[in-house]
Amino acid sequence: MCGITGIAGIHSDPEKRRSAVKAMTDSISHRGPDAEGIWQDHDVCLGHRRLSIIDLSEAGNQPFFSQDNRYVIVYNGELYNFRELKLELQRAQFGSGQVPYIFKTNTDTEVILVAYMRWGKECLNYFNGMFAFAIWDTQEKHLFVVRDRLGVKPLYYSFINGQFIFASEIRAMLNSGCISRKLSATSVAEYIQYQTVHAPNTILEDVKMLMPGYYLEFSGAKLSATQYWNINQYTKSKEDLTYQQTCEGVNQLLTESVERRLVADVPFGAFLSGGIDSSAVVGLMSKVSSEPVETFHVSFDEREFSEAHYASLISKRFHTKHHEIRLKPSDFLAQLPEALAAIDHPTGDGPNTYIVSKATRQAGITMALSGLGGDELFAGYDIFKRFYELDKKSWLNAAPRFMRSMAGSVISQRKKSVQGDKTAEILSAPHIDGLNAYPVNRKLFNPKDYAALMGKSSDDSKYLRERLKHIQTDKEHVLSRCSLYEIQTYMQNVLLRDTDQMSMAVALEVREPFLDYKLVEFALGVKDEYKYPHTPKKLLVDALVDLLPPEIINRPKMGFSLPWKEWLKNELRDFCENNLVEFSKRGIVDRGVLLDLWNRFLANDPKITWSRLWHIVVLNHWMKLNQVEN
Repeated sequence: MCGITGIAGIHSDPEKRRSAVKAMTDSISHRGPDAEGIWQDHDVCLGHRRLSIIDLSEAGNQPFFSQDNRYVIVYNGELYNFRELKLELQRAQFGSGQVPYIFKTNTDTEVILVAYMRWGKECLNYFNGMFAFAIWDTQEKHLFVVRDRLGVKPLYYSFINGQFIFASEIRAMLNSGCISRKLSATSVAEYIQYQTVHAPNTILEDVKMLMPGYYLEFSGAKLSATQYWNINQYTKSKEDLTYQQTCEGVNQLLTESVERRLVADVPFGAFLSGGIDSSAVVGLMSKVSSEPVETFHVSFDEREFSEAHYASLISKRFHTKHHEIRLKPSDFLAQLPEALAAIDHPTGDGPNTYIVSKATRQAGITMALSGLGGDELFAGYDIFKRFYELDKKSWLNAAPRFMRSMAGSVISQRKKSVQGDKTAEILSAPHIDGLNAYPVNRKLFNPKDYAALMGKSSDDSKYLRERLKHIQTDKEHVLSRCSLYEIQTYMQNVLLRDTDQMSMAVALEVREPFLDYKLVEFALGVKDEYKYPHTPKKLLVDALVDLLPPEIINRPKMGFSLPWKEWLKNELRDFCENNLVEFSKRGIVDRGVLLDLWNRFLANDPKITWSRLWHIVVLNHWMKLNQVEN
């Protein structure tokens, strides 16, 4: 797990290019405190910061060269099946003229490079892991840049006037001095509504994010993008499996995924919230590991925010070495400034991950497993049930739209809540279906407040609809369609991005067993009748029969919660108010409307929750820290 940077282009000055890559690489030293490397050819300069996880010797430092020095790679991530591929590459193929490759290290880096040398771009079909890497061919002057299938590892890039720049973080791009520090007006509008910017766009005008499952090729002054894995192709059952066979398939694939992710030459552990997903990961780790698993749980004195009881129950069941890190809200607040300073891309939901990651790293752990992805694959959120039931109510479209709008207005007025507004908006849509309803569920503002805030009336759901309209499934896979919506929006553009930037800020590697692509492909092909959420994640629970106790299965879903509402009104009030006032003067939003929203929040208006303002506070703070202008 590392950080990578690079600049390529025949028109760039070599000395300036090297200086820029040095500045970029230095700015992400937190991602790789163990080693630094910079290498330059006539047309390219590559940089690397290393966090040693596999083969801790200096032989694994990067940039890494093939034995004939033709190819050089910088790589961030982990290839979980590198040992199997290494054996394959050490064999000669009969009649092919290929000879066994003699490896000089025990790294997965060398396996990736040799696989590319043997199979070319087809090597990606062999890889199982989380990764972002760049390979330069010194002979052909060709750069090959890749991001993993699910988008666990980030890769940002810019292509201006024939010059290609890439890095693991946006801040590295800014520190290159080669791009403008200017916001994208379109992205800011999207961020304000959804508390994130969806790839391939970023908050900056000149920076893009490589989409998951894609690779880039740069040669001369030309850049092209190609998709090598399409997640939307796996929502049809390949065969008519029984429920028991489906459970067995989930069990086998998840067990194998956990086992693959335990390969490391450093101390490792697991995040344990006490929920179904993290408990399942810890249970399987204990099953396949010869040593007791180290588990980490952050708890709070306030009972309403604490899940310590459930985490302790799982720890005792699987005999883990449990670390309960007790924090008071004041402890969290004390660390909030450094958490905000660690944010790479603005986010409304990152500090929680930072606090957990920092505590885990301080306990001597360099790699941790997470339960991220379980909800998205196995219908763990409430939205799955609403989505499924909405699909069965297509008869609503027979009613005239004006009548539906009237009914929605009545509901909104009676409920006087955020959910009431969302119900009203869904009912008034031109067509009631998942594609129109899903963006509404993820929005922060109702159309009236958003239009007033942005100073214009607009179709504020278009950002997500455009990204999701190509996703189609049959009637047996409605829940898988919702999974695809969740994975390609909130999970990839909030959860995974936050996990990477906040864990790597403290040099901690996080691995997600639920995001093994083989498990993802299998789960997406499971029909609705096996996944319908009558009980929490029934398919996953049944697949792990006897692993999880009833107290965990039937417990209320909490998540990692903190008293943000109270903080914004008290301890963080001055900080928030100062940032909101500053942002209101930037000309991005209507100043009076923004400050009125803040006052409505302070007056306990039920429609203005803390999350509708906090992400704007974060954005303004991020802009100041990174000297970004609109």
